[in-house]
Amino acid sequence: MRTLALLLGVPAALAAQALTSNDSALVGRILLAEDRRDTNDRALADGRAHADARIRTLTQRALGRIRDTLFAARDSLPPPAPPTRWDDAGWRVRYRALANQRTDCGAMRAALGDMMWIVRLRALAVVDTSCGRDDGFVRTLTQWVDALPDDASTRARNDVSWHAAAHSIVALARLRSAEARQRVPKLAAHRQWQVRMYAARAAAGLSDTARLRDLTRDQDANVQEAAIQGLSRLVGHLDDSYYLAALSSRGAPAVRAAAIALKGSTRTDVKVAAEVMLDRWSLRANASERDVRVALLEVGGRRAASDRSPPPRSELPPHAVALALGADLRLRVTMADSTGGGYFVVKLRGDVAPMMAARVLALANAGYYNNGNWHRVEHDFVIQGGGPGSNEYVGHRDYFRDELGTVPHVRGTVGMSTRGHDTGDGQWFVNLKDNLRLGRAYTVFAEVVEGIGFVDQIMEGDIVASMAQVRP
Repeated sequence: MRTLALLLGVPAALAAQALTSNDSALVGRILLAEDRRDTNDRALADGRAHADARIRTLTQRALGRIRDTLFAARDSLPPPAPPTRWDDAGWRVRYRALANQRTDCGAMRAALGDMMWIVRLRALAVVDTSCGRDDGFVRTLTQWVDALPDDASTRARNDVSWHAAAHSIVALARLRSAEARQRVPKLAAHRQWQVRMYAARAAAGLSDTARLRDLTRDQDANVQEAAIQGLSRLVGHLDDSYYLAALSSRGAPAVRAAAIALKGSTRTDVKVAAEVMLDRWSLRANASERDVRVALLEVGGRRAASDRSPPPRSELPPHAVALALGADLRLRVTMADSTGGGYFVVKLRGDVAPMMAARVLALANAGYYNNGNWHRVEHDFVIQGGGPGSNEYVGHRDYFRDELGTVPHVRGTVGMSTRGHDTGDGQWFVNLKDNLRLGRAYTVFAEVVEGIGFVDQIMEGDIVASMAQVRP
């Protein structure tokens, strides 16, 4: 408690005073009033009149968040402890320089030999099409594709598994289409779904509509999404029958992509099918699947505002009061040995986001995040994961309320993924660099305090073996 008191500018004599059980109960009621966005809750009046400055400040913050969705008055509160400052990764200089060297084929070829795979893959993403005439560059790409093993589910530390071949086939589709066409069929049939997803992207670049049609029926919804998006861009409504078939998929990305592709269709059976699927997805009562429901509404000619997300459940999670009062609680994120192993530790920022931090802690303790993966990896921006479908369209069934504060989104801070205000879905993102612009819309609920170098080297698809609470 003394830690929070010092942060709030409370005199030392008062900081030494312990709160009673009734005081702690009041803190819990204040947190719940804020979570319900209920300005009429008696707890807020009791908190404003309380003798303890800590409780008065928590009440002031709760009222500010309730009354203003962007909490513009957040700077009026005593400043929280600044997050840990981390030096930038040395390889990121080379990574960033590639965007300005994209037409320098010699520099691009040299980047393929960089000691960091992260830099090599970046070169594949930014290289100019003129380098398709560079036989040395293209030769390396074909070698990486051809070296893809049948089982690409594991990788060693500082190495890759499926990534080199998957990124190379997309680059080859831009640079040397003949080389790509020879290789897409093998990748499109690979057992690793990420490989098939990248094969779909390559097929779109090659205008290979036959391959894309096959992949709209893939067993993985993320692969279906990539195929549907590519097919829709190439042929529009000419392939509405494929999108209509995908509309009954069980995976959110596929259904959403199919609904978007069908929007504006002249087929008379589209709206009926969309209504049937909307009823099915609504019955799932998963708030975070809103993007799917909205796409189905719109293809049926209805507005997004017609969506009725399940109301948030407002319950006080374990440890919320302790976190609000300054408890130092941490999570150790251990990665699976099959995807490089290692771990990093985050400290929950209950001083600014106690309800969100406590809910994440409860999910972690219940094993919710175990065996999930980091499905979004942008090495000069963020990594994101923690969703059950390895995509951003499905998260926890109940939304988390925003708890916007003044902890900046600097390198190493951890934020909550959302679909708009008060729609936290339980997915984490870790800022790999300073992303200050995110502060107006995304809650910081934790920060990396150990292992930032390991976080930097996480690759797309790396698996979280476990998240466990650890002592400071």
